[in-house]
Amino acid sequence: MPEPADATPGPETESGARTAFPRAVESIGSRDLRRWTTWAGRLLLRAFRWLERTIRRYSADGSLSLAALITAALGVLLLGASQAIAAQVYDNVLDHNGVAGWDRPVLDRMVSWRSPGADAAVTHFTDIGGKVGGPILGVVLTALLCLLWRRRTPAVLMGIAMTGSLLVTVLGKEATARLRPPTQLAVPPFESSPSFPSGHTLNMTVMMGIAAYVLLVWSHRTWARVATVLLTAAMTITMGLSRVYLGHHWLTDVIAAWFLGIGWVVAVVTVHRLTITVRRTRADHIAGRRELFEVAGVRPPEDEPSH
Repeated sequence: MPEPADATPGPETESGARTAFPRAVESIGSRDLRRWTTWAGRLLLRAFRWLERTIRRYSADGSLSLAALITAALGVLLLGASQAIAAQVYDNVLDHNGVAGWDRPVLDRMVSWRSPGADAAVTHFTDIGGKVGGPILGVVLTALLCLLWRRRTPAVLMGIAMTGSLLVTVLGKEATARLRPPTQLAVPPFESSPSFPSGHTLNMTVMMGIAAYVLLVWSHRTWARVATVLLTAAMTITMGLSRVYLGHHWLTDVIAAWFLGIGWVVAVVTVHRLTITVRRTRADHIAGRRELFEVAGVRPPEDEPSH
């Protein structure tokens, strides 16, 4: 199904000209993504608009420049959050309490469920989110989403999201240097990089989260949106648990990756919503202004030839 145009022509005027008030096309079901119903959302939107107007004095497209700046800032905050989570995990590990107290019992239970056939199947599945399978899946997904939307927005969203996810994974591992479970409890091939956070889980969470957002906006059928949410949840949960099953990660590595991934997806989606809200509002204002001039039979000031 092709994506609706950004502006739907309105009825013709007496002069034969069509009105061009842009209508909301970014929605999930009946939920218009340009509507901010909570006080926190409206406050965030007002702040974004003020910053956008300020930046537009120095940039041709202030909304895009601001979106880039905010996304980068949120990425830095996410890195800080990963360090805070890592510190809390270590405290729990040392004290043998909290969620970290489940690490060894859950791993032992997973080991008891293993069999040669299951080990092979889970290894093949987890390779989907690996160093080779992950990029291939990301490129294929992005290409399909761009074809559905018929624009490059999915590629931009996916590129930004995956870049942030990879940075959090690499820097998080280097900063924590947490040891993986003992190799005698792991299924080969063994991995030697630090354990926290689970890169497979974090990257799959972000990739599927962004893909789900794009599909939810594109789809107009309830069953398709429900299927998208269920498939996304199944992929991210199964990928995380497969890492524990294989003995490549502790449970807390996976849980932290889930939270970091969801947080990053929410951040990217929020910035996208703010950007389209500001740009569509400005387009509505410009279209309405031009229509008033057309009805009055006067050339808009920006259309008048310069002397």
